[in-house]
Amino acid sequence: MDHITFLVAVVIVTALAFDFTNGFHDTANAMATSIATGALKPRTAVLISGALNIGGAFLSTEVAKTISGGIVDDTLVTPGMIFAGLVGAILWNLLTWLLGLPSSSSHTLFGGLVGAVWVGAGSHGVHVDKVVEKILIPAVASPVVAGIAALLATYLAYRITARGRKDSVTKGFRLGQIASASLVSLAHGTNDAQKTMGVITLTLISAGALGHDAGPPVWVIASAGLAIGLGTYIGGWRIIRTMGRGLTDIQSPQGFAAEAAATTVILTSAHLGFALSTTQVCSGGILGAGLGRRLAEVRWGTAGRMALAWLVTLPAAGLVGGLSATVVKHGGNLGTALIAVVAAALFIVLASRRNPVRADNVNETHEVTVRTTGPAPVRTAA
Repeated sequence: MDHITFLVAVVIVTALAFDFTNGFHDTANAMATSIATGALKPRTAVLISGALNIGGAFLSTEVAKTISGGIVDDTLVTPGMIFAGLVGAILWNLLTWLLGLPSSSSHTLFGGLVGAVWVGAGSHGVHVDKVVEKILIPAVASPVVAGIAALLATYLAYRITARGRKDSVTKGFRLGQIASASLVSLAHGTNDAQKTMGVITLTLISAGALGHDAGPPVWVIASAGLAIGLGTYIGGWRIIRTMGRGLTDIQSPQGFAAEAAATTVILTSAHLGFALSTTQVCSGGILGAGLGRRLAEVRWGTAGRMALAWLVTLPAAGLVGGLSATVVKHGGNLGTALIAVVAAALFIVLASRRNPVRADNVNETHEVTVRTTGPAPVRTAA
């Protein structure tokens, strides 16, 4: 532990802060459809999801190894670069959360890290082939696979239960949703908590506290799992509303199909070490479930805004990470402290949102009240 300097400690704390934002940003991945269909009450849903995210963190470390020794050259990385990358990831996560856009927390982390290392160590510090193989290809393929699987599962679910009583079918699938949503939460903890584990492990390697190609220590696994679990329990209600009500009209058979498809894709990819976006997978599953039910309305405008956010996430987070790395590189410890203050201030500003979306109104319409100084409220989009 002699290698744990002040800067390394700051990087580890910042990584866990990102992990926390990842939790509340991605709560919707597991629980949005269950909340939308009434299978689970909002507070119960986020409690279950948080607990299972913690448990999922202990199931695998393959994705963590991909990050700590795959996409960047760990011999060239410094704690300052990693810190700069985390700043880019946190800022983009908070901005998309404020807008209610289910962008990829995973890609914000990858983009921020790649941008910071590119600036700090040069282009040879980034393993572009691994970025393409482990990140970009899964980013394109995973939502398509989940969407097709959910479409077919939804179609079959309605065909098989066509002669059943509607209330019995709904009740049965709601019970099934509790199980399938729980599995998504477990899978999310397995996939996403590992990304923070990988970042912390990379930091320890760069500081000389761990050997090259080392896996995450137990305390790293536990702390990453706890951070993402706590973030999940806070509940990212804005994004839950978008995914549960904004993409399509979800019924319980669709919710079950979307969650089952997403779980299969996420767990398979985590086992293979592919650091995919659980947000994209779950969104693809929800869209596929919408297309699989006859006469279901799919809101393509919302889907288009989400797709645009996905496209710009990697380069946007990379740009912020690169700018942060420039400040750290030329400003030393003062630059590091300055970035930390700016990041914390922005977090506070974004957290003090004027248009609250909470557990008690997450299933309401897409309009929320903005409180103004005048006598009458103004209606605006969530």
